[in-house]
Amino acid sequence: MTAKLFIHGVPDSPAIWRPLLAALDLGDTPVAAPALPGFTAPLSAGFAATKEAYADWAIGQAEKLVAAHGPIDIVGHDWGALIAQRVAMLRPDLIHSWAISNAVIDPDYRGHRIARIWNTPVLGEFFMALSRPGKLAAGLAAQGMPADIAREEAEQWRNKDKRRAILKLYRSARGLSFAHDWALDIPKLPANGALIWGEDDPYVELSVAQRYAANTGTPLTVIEGAGHWAIAERPAEAAAALHAFWNGL
Repeated sequence: MTAKLFIHGVPDSPAIWRPLLAALDLGDTPVAAPALPGFTAPLSAGFAATKEAYADWAIGQAEKLVAAHGPIDIVGHDWGALIAQRVAMLRPDLIHSWAISNAVIDPDYRGHRIARIWNTPVLGEFFMALSRPGKLAAGLAAQGMPADIAREEAEQWRNKDKRRAILKLYRSARGLSFAHDWALDIPKLPANGALIWGEDDPYVELSVAQRYAANTGTPLTVIEGAGHWAIAERPAEAAAALHAFWNGL
């Protein structure tokens, strides 16, 4: 059994994986779905919360699984998708396969409106200060996130370290561009990769996934009528796509 490592994104937590993990029904397969540092607990002293710091942290998570079970299948969503790809680029020896949903390292993508706000000093802090858990929960649910998970994720917004970590993470991607660093290493990715995308994602449009798939030959599964959180909105379809991918390796 190939161990699985699931990396969540922003503004989420491991809770976002619950519907998919239930649909996957992995049985005795070793599974880890850790929280990004600072997202469900205080930031550790000295943790920079940059994209490089999160990639290094994820490599450490992968190394633990690999030490016990051998090369892993890594799955990522949103920022977790970018981090998962970075792990696979830097440490292909750890990776049996990689699969990502609704975000991809792309040299031409420049972020959505909220990302650009968070990327801007002062404006990002002001925007976060005005964001209230109740409003956030309603907004996430309106975008297709299951209501119970939306409420849970929104409550975590009270964690000041989480908001600080998100701002640091976004601002570590200068200009929200990967063209001059991570995207240069796309050729280093292991061949065993797959994209799973919610068709109606308002944050990272389907065209981004289609361009990446065409440029790299990476297979793309589109979940029709789903949005950014397709993994939780339509878990049965996401699970079917993952099982089909893993079974074909």
